[in-house]
Amino acid sequence: MTSRVASRHLALAALALVLPLAACTGSMAAHAATTSTGKPGLSDGEPTDLARFYGQTLTWTSCDSGYQCSNLTVPLDYSNPGGTTIQIAVVRKPATDQANRLGSLLVNPGGPGGSGLSYATSGDVVDTAVLARYDLVGFDPRGVGESAPVQCLTDSQMDQFVDTSPNPGNPLELAKVEQESQVFAQQCEAKSGSMLPYVGTVDAARDMDILRAALGDEKLTYLGKSYGTFLGATYAQEFPQRVGRLVLDGAIDPQLTAEQENLTQAAAFDKELHLFLADCAKQTDCPLGTDPDAAFTELKNWVAGLDANPITGDGTRKLDEAYALTGISVAMYDQGWWPDLRSALTSALKGDGSTLLRMADAYNDRENGHYVDNEVAANYAVNCVDHPDEATSVAQIEAELPAFEKAAPFFGPMVDWSSLPCAYWKTIATDSPHAAQDKGAAPILVVGTTNDPATPYAWAQQLAGQLSGGRLLTMNGAGHTAYRRGSTCIDSAVDAYFLSGTLPGAGTVCQQTS
Repeated sequence: MTSRVASRHLALAALALVLPLAACTGSMAAHAATTSTGKPGLSDGEPTDLARFYGQTLTWTSCDSGYQCSNLTVPLDYSNPGGTTIQIAVVRKPATDQANRLGSLLVNPGGPGGSGLSYATSGDVVDTAVLARYDLVGFDPRGVGESAPVQCLTDSQMDQFVDTSPNPGNPLELAKVEQESQVFAQQCEAKSGSMLPYVGTVDAARDMDILRAALGDEKLTYLGKSYGTFLGATYAQEFPQRVGRLVLDGAIDPQLTAEQENLTQAAAFDKELHLFLADCAKQTDCPLGTDPDAAFTELKNWVAGLDANPITGDGTRKLDEAYALTGISVAMYDQGWWPDLRSALTSALKGDGSTLLRMADAYNDRENGHYVDNEVAANYAVNCVDHPDEATSVAQIEAELPAFEKAAPFFGPMVDWSSLPCAYWKTIATDSPHAAQDKGAAPILVVGTTNDPATPYAWAQQLAGQLSGGRLLTMNGAGHTAYRRGSTCIDSAVDAYFLSGTLPGAGTVCQQTS
């Protein structure tokens, strides 16, 4: 669930929810090749030892539905640019008004581990007016999807990993959680050990600057959601003079420790659950009655009892506590899921957990027994190398547990236990919490939602305050992220910034309208 460390039950917590279309493989078959034009080559401030990367020309192939695909070559290890290289998968949709084109707009949906290829091709990333003036560009960050992906578990091993107890209450459950965490870390090392030291966010930001140059842009224009805000803030730290128009929506505060992040986010998810239950109490099809407080207690006790008494799932798997928490959690990201959750709970409380299990599978990207991407593996790989203060032992997690249970009785224990695989990670973390540093950068627009469960609003306030030219835009509403989620006020402000560089007025607050 956490914004930096994926829960074994939630896969990715800080990923902007999208309904992805195809990426650069599969149904998006390649056709005739073209090459990029207008590339400026090596510019002032770009390191000369990376000249061959900054000076590369991208070759584009048609990928159906108006998209083009390519691969960007970057060094695996930036301290040894003459060594091994890897390929970063890129997709773009050319601007529809080429005569008035402003450049490229890079996008990242979050995670870490979310596919920028899928996000860019999802169909509703930015307004048509922005699509007219910018080439929309998505990319899978290193270690993700089609970009030298980190590999860890088989499908059957993943089933066991996501189905371990979210709150081990006896020695047998605890031993299983420890075993699965160890197996996860060991398999990642065995299958991707040469990649693991180089998947951190700083390296992904360096890739993004090479991509900027290869696309022919002097400065970066960027939309980052959720973890994508951390990637964007890292880019601004590494390349402040290259910052163009950056929008960071659903912000992460980079100065927080892993425990601080996890604790704050767990509390935000519990808060969102209370909002759901209050709304449910007003609906005629609510299976939990008309008293939200009583409903919270009933739901918590029912979920906790599923480990001892799981109910019918899909005929092969049963719905237990782990799957139930995941299915409930997915509905916290967007109120559009709330009717589905009411229906799923109505069936589950009668002994049929199939719908809630399907919701959990949808969140884990599991289809027909197969996990369709590597989001969980990439999420842990990035987080364990980004954060030296992740869990170091079972004892540490147990010591933190009372605070999590107090702040978030429903989701807290699961969030606390979710970071355990990092305790067995061999790769040494290379980053640490620190305030955002972007001295010399152009103004950056930070967007926050007052009741965002995955990236609490306080994080947006803090990030905007840390950035030298940060401007906070607020949506008074619920759900994860704000842009293109039902507020014409938010959408108009972000579009104006992309199209003309005009920032919204200080203190601007928009209302969620749908």
